[in-house]
Amino acid sequence: MNTRRLTYLGRIRTAAGAAVIGTALLASPALAGEFTGAAPSSPAPAKAASSKKALTTIDLPTGFRPEGITSGPRRTFFAGSVADGCIWTGSLKTGAGHRLTAGVPGRSLRGLQWDQRSNLLWAAGQDGSQGIVLAVDATSGAVEHRIEVPGSAFLNDVLIEPNAVWVTDSRVDRLTRIDLRAATGLPTGQTNFITLKGAWPATTTGNGANGIDNLWDGTLLLDNSTHGGIYTVDPHTGETKNILVKRGPGITGGDGLERKGHTLFVVRGNSRNAVEALKLHHSRKGWRATWRRTLTSPQLDVPSTATFVNHTLWAVNARFGVADPATASYLLVPLGKKVLSGIAPL
Repeated sequence: MNTRRLTYLGRIRTAAGAAVIGTALLASPALAGEFTGAAPSSPAPAKAASSKKALTTIDLPTGFRPEGITSGPRRTFFAGSVADGCIWTGSLKTGAGHRLTAGVPGRSLRGLQWDQRSNLLWAAGQDGSQGIVLAVDATSGAVEHRIEVPGSAFLNDVLIEPNAVWVTDSRVDRLTRIDLRAATGLPTGQTNFITLKGAWPATTTGNGANGIDNLWDGTLLLDNSTHGGIYTVDPHTGETKNILVKRGPGITGGDGLERKGHTLFVVRGNSRNAVEALKLHHSRKGWRATWRRTLTSPQLDVPSTATFVNHTLWAVNARFGVADPATASYLLVPLGKKVLSGIAPL
């Protein structure tokens, strides 16, 4: 759950910072009950840091309970709260931040993505049991559009393409497509659904489709949190195919996806505290991937999503399972200045 600065057929996210690049870890993330806990009360402002040196972490408000992240202009980031749907914005250069939107009782926001055409911040989540997608003015915080998604159960991550906003539902095997006008990025008022079929494993318990991204030929990418793996999706038919991942520990419980060129980052792909980096390839036999490395840090604590900006991957420390979410501290953790430099093409 998405990200992410739109560049029409792709997403970008990030800023500078130190990283630890380690070997693969072997714990499988527990996804059940990710979003339980009390809402934060009057979160304290995030701390500012000097812009003259690389940040080691960025503080989010105490009790914020972040899940999704996206990046905007001038190294701005946006993070959403599953506690009350508040959106926090700040600088990946200085760490300073402020509340963009106020929390709403009963609201949860997960996936986020910013669209440079409209300056709208798209966010997926719930108002109580009602699945919603919001389009928020990224400057003022005003909710410009609120779209209710009938039949949804757990709207999760977001991807923006020139003509559509795509949203995963982790407990219903379909994608929600909200049509956009390509010239302006504004919604047309039309919402459609694409049923996942083919190689996609049916979701009976736990979370299915979670992170979403795309490939340069328009094919969509999904991971599956319960069954594992990476899948391509035909955006017209919903037909899915499993991507063979060569080498490495495999993808067993992915959350957010972030693609940069031929590199796909899978947040928590095999460990509660790491991001897997895969190299994507295409041949006459279709798409495949090769595991390249694991990115981790001692400061990671159950990350959920990430955004790639200025050669650095910034991961959200969601801290699912922490004893007292309402009083817990939360961070953005940078993974690797020029993290792509060591992942050479095959």
